[in-house]
Amino acid sequence: MTVVWCNGSLRDPDEPMISVLDHGLTVGDGVFETCGVLDGQAFALTRHLDRLARSAAGLGVDLPADAEIRRGVAEVLAALPAEEPGQATRLRITVTAGPGPLGSARTPGSTPTLVVAAASGPASVDARVVRVPWVRNERSAVAGLKTTSYAENVVALAYAKERGADEALLANTVGELCEGTAANVFVERDGEVLTPPLSSGCLGGITRDLVLLWGQEAGLAVREASAGELRYEDVLADVEARRASLAISGSVRGPVPVVALDGTATVPGALLAELCALYAARVNDDLDP
Repeated sequence: MTVVWCNGSLRDPDEPMISVLDHGLTVGDGVFETCGVLDGQAFALTRHLDRLARSAAGLGVDLPADAEIRRGVAEVLAALPAEEPGQATRLRITVTAGPGPLGSARTPGSTPTLVVAAASGPASVDARVVRVPWVRNERSAVAGLKTTSYAENVVALAYAKERGADEALLANTVGELCEGTAANVFVERDGEVLTPPLSSGCLGGITRDLVLLWGQEAGLAVREASAGELRYEDVLADVEARRASLAISGSVRGPVPVVALDGTATVPGALLAELCALYAARVNDDLDP
């Protein structure tokens, strides 16, 4: 079941509710956040709304008031049915620039479109990843912003799915490991866990931040890599040789171990497993950390 709230009220998901001239539809001019749902609440909602504001500022899109977004979230969560075992609920907040012309220019003073929606699907317990022949542009105008212009991710994920995987691993233009289509990456090698730096062009994931924070608080060897420290092909060669292991993370799946690379089984690392277990335990301590 999908629950949808649009511009002030709950709506039937099949009901027309957004203009065909909305700039989010015509040119992908919008930003969004996806939250996991725990015990009927959007996990880490304040962190997600802070990042939504950063993305909106970077794109130049006006946001509705924080209270209005939170009202939409609360009404959607209240309308959701109880989650079934083995399911995970995804809550998405989308804000577009609103109606505009059939081109890249915006209509001055246009009212933003706000949509909050939620639905459940199978929970992820691990991940299978593949290399892809495309890269992230770490110098893009929207690098590090969570925008609705997701065509590159759609193509890369379809490539992965066609090869029996559920996520793609992307390098950036200078050959550094960057991220997945909807996930951050963690690498365990030489007794520590590293994640690509934001300078690589990756999104600053909420789960990524919490894994770093909670792992360091627990005294585990986990840190953000320095620029150039995680070379894409070097990391994947180490994984294939079983000198390294991978995990990916996202707001709905949390951190999960990678169990296959390009169709070949990989061995999850002990330190990554400890970080995944730590995260699973800590999320129940505070739903808005």
